[in-house]
Amino acid sequence: MQLRDRIRSEGGFTLVELLVAIVILGIITVPLSGTVVSALKNTGATQDRMAVSHDAQLSSSYFARDVAGVGIRDYDSVNGNSLPFKSSVQRNAAYNQGGYTCGGADTPVAALRLLSDSWDPADSMTTPETVVVAYYLKTVAGGIELHRLKCSGSDTPVDVPIAHNVKAGSVTVTCSSTCESATVPNEITLRLVTTKPSVGDYPITLNGQRRQS
Repeated sequence: MQLRDRIRSEGGFTLVELLVAIVILGIITVPLSGTVVSALKNTGATQDRMAVSHDAQLSSSYFARDVAGVGIRDYDSVNGNSLPFKSSVQRNAAYNQGGYTCGGADTPVAALRLLSDSWDPADSMTTPETVVVAYYLKTVAGGIELHRLKCSGSDTPVDVPIAHNVKAGSVTVTCSSTCESATVPNEITLRLVTTKPSVGDYPITLNGQRRQS
């Protein structure tokens, strides 16, 4: 091999070879980057769908349990073996509606409040405590959340967010009979819509059936 050929072979890539390599790399990278971006978007959308689904499951579990026990008895109106109910369902209710306090003056009006009796042998076997469960909307960091606020006797209220990204004006409450009647409805339904750009509108229906008769 001549000296000139040896110098050229040990001189690395030529400019043309580098340009060719860059073009090939670009051809490979452009579709690959598109695939990565698409995968990341799909991952985000999947996470959002899972979050919305989790809210639906959580709120449904709470609601079914709360409605199952709804009903306060009218112990001043005993008629033989009959012990009638008082009105136990409240819609668009303030924190102290009907004299049953749960929360404070800054607690938003509840879309729904459910009242039930709770017997505590350590406290009294003649007078039950009234348990109040309120479902209300709260604005947090620019978004709307559905909260569940529970008050049992003198216990500290327990406030839990159970659904996020609730669409304004989407919450409705219906009952199988007149909600506020002393004849407590056997079935109560709360409907709402959550929304996220990656998921769109996601309707949630919470349904519960009363156990007491």
